[in-house]
Amino acid sequence: MTAYPQARPRRLRRTAAIRRLVARTRVDPASLVLPVFALEDAREPVPIGSMPGVVQHSRDSLRAAVAEAAAAGIGGLMIFAVPRRRDPLGTGGTEPDGFLATTIRDVVAEVGTSMVVMADLCLDEFTDHGHCGVLDAAGEVDNDATLPRYAQMAVVQADAGVAMVAPSGMMDGQVGAIRAGLDAAGHHQVGILAYSAKYASAFYGPFREAVASTLAGDRRSYQQDPANLDEAVRETALDIAEGADMVMVKPAMGYLDVLRRVADTVAPLGVPVAAYQVSGEYAMISAAAERGWIDRDAAIVESLTAIRRAGADIVLTYWALAAARLLDRQA
Repeated sequence: MTAYPQARPRRLRRTAAIRRLVARTRVDPASLVLPVFALEDAREPVPIGSMPGVVQHSRDSLRAAVAEAAAAGIGGLMIFAVPRRRDPLGTGGTEPDGFLATTIRDVVAEVGTSMVVMADLCLDEFTDHGHCGVLDAAGEVDNDATLPRYAQMAVVQADAGVAMVAPSGMMDGQVGAIRAGLDAAGHHQVGILAYSAKYASAFYGPFREAVASTLAGDRRSYQQDPANLDEAVRETALDIAEGADMVMVKPAMGYLDVLRRVADTVAPLGVPVAAYQVSGEYAMISAAAERGWIDRDAAIVESLTAIRRAGADIVLTYWALAAARLLDRQA
């Protein structure tokens, strides 16, 4: 008599309905954040060549795009402003009526509280040297001189209406300085999403085009070394101690081990964990799909599922709108 296996895991994979019922990891549009780029004085959207389907928005197209994202049920927005004018101190990022502040007000006016409106808090888009902070006489990023600029930038963003600021510069003490600045200005309810584990990655390449980066060289003296994992846990713990409400790992797909470690570390504290599926990750999927080498839609959902499975509560992705539509069709 043939001995057939009693344990048959395939029973739970037999139909789409069963697979959907027992799925342990789910991607929901409400857990996605859409990064958007606003280009100062643009009269129409400007395509970003290395990120097919992504644009630098004009004022009108940005408002239309965020309204569409809200209608699709996407949870949040991350605003990046691309100014025409830059200087050594990045003063455009701290002008109360400057382009960044105006862009935030436009977005908040369009979607109100139906989405979590966040803005990148860093000077790199506003400095003529392209670094994330103020430079000293030797041309190095001056950590402590940068912190007051970040605090000032946070207050400007909060005044403009963001629900959360998102410091990405990887300066030591940045979260504490920003929290103190926000509280002193009466913005006790404005949250901080800290880019706690942000690595010096080759996968940021297309983003440099998206923000018209002026950077010469690299940011390895302040962003994390890809070889180090324990350092990410230390950075995350410091950010939480300084007042971060959420923490983030960036990039996502090449750092799933880091994401899992960070998620496990902060789980007892109840701190939400985000991960950023960055421009290079987006570009790789896009390029392979354009050549017919992979199924674009399946790769989008699979990659986001992997990031969620590794521990991300929230995923920042340029696929947010596409993913929301795909998930709606699958429901």
